[in-house]
Amino acid sequence: MAQKTYRKSQLIAFDNVAAGHEGVLSDPSGAVIIKPCSQAEVDFYHSVAKEEHSRFATFIPTFMGTLELNSEPDPAAAVARTAIMNPTEAGQSITESLHAIPNAPVVEKAWAPSNGGKIKTNLAIVLENVAAPFKNPNILDVKLGARLWDDNAPPAKRIKLDKVAEETTSKSLGFRIAGMRTWQGTAASAGSDGSDGILKDDYRLYDKHYGRTLTSETIRQGFEDYFLLERGGVLANKGPLRAVVKRFIEDLMELKSALENEESRMYSASLLFVYEGNRDALVDALAREKEEPANGVNGDEASEEEDDEQQVPAVQGLKLIDFAHAEWTPGQGPDENLLHGLRCTIEVLEGLLEA
Repeated sequence: MAQKTYRKSQLIAFDNVAAGHEGVLSDPSGAVIIKPCSQAEVDFYHSVAKEEHSRFATFIPTFMGTLELNSEPDPAAAVARTAIMNPTEAGQSITESLHAIPNAPVVEKAWAPSNGGKIKTNLAIVLENVAAPFKNPNILDVKLGARLWDDNAPPAKRIKLDKVAEETTSKSLGFRIAGMRTWQGTAASAGSDGSDGILKDDYRLYDKHYGRTLTSETIRQGFEDYFLLERGGVLANKGPLRAVVKRFIEDLMELKSALENEESRMYSASLLFVYEGNRDALVDALAREKEEPANGVNGDEASEEEDDEQQVPAVQGLKLIDFAHAEWTPGQGPDENLLHGLRCTIEVLEGLLEA
């Protein structure tokens, strides 16, 4: 088991998110994220390590362990110790101290919406930062499912989420855009092009309210904004973004196939899309891929290149995230609630490729 120590002052707020709750942290390198979570989500990540879910496991962020978020009376002792171990090691748990959130857990007797605020918990999960390999990542969060609540949800929560689904594309398409951020370049200025979203640090930010304005007829516009296309635009036949979209479609098809062979229920899970938003870096990444030998290296060559592996530029990535309401359900068949949203997402992306 490798152990790494962080001081509280080293941990930073993770600002590179498209949607979700507040309170997400990152380590100094930006390689991992530390996200407040429920025990149910931790248990789900542990369950994915089982061999029967190995195919599905390739579509979720790498799970590195958990942290306990505590207050610390002695500021000099405010140190976070992150134990990173293989989650497949049976019987081992990872619970160390991260002194970041001063409040003790609060047990709610009556459900109330969080509205994207911090989750009231002392538990956090440590995951790979999927956006870390990119120079200027363009990030899209797509919330899946027409039904957004699990069987344990109280009536008030069910009513609220059903209303959200009814008023958005969640009900009709089985998905909605929960948020996104797109790199505009260093020359961008707020509102200069009349686009939706808020400009911050050369990124255009689209929050959950943006996605809720889209309908079944206008949902394509959301993906046009994500890929920086003009309204009704079609991706160039040999352009780099066309290659990116084709890869996303291939990944979604693989994920769909994996889920069709699982028996599960994953309410309010999301698709996390990431691609290189810096066009020069994207073109370079695609060119570097073509330069790579067809066959992988081995032996001493692999050892020599191991340290350089993280330096290879990334083109795009797709992960399924957010498993607070996920479980395996043997005997109940595939999760058609989730799969409907996947299929509709694929259809929209395929439409971007049509001439």
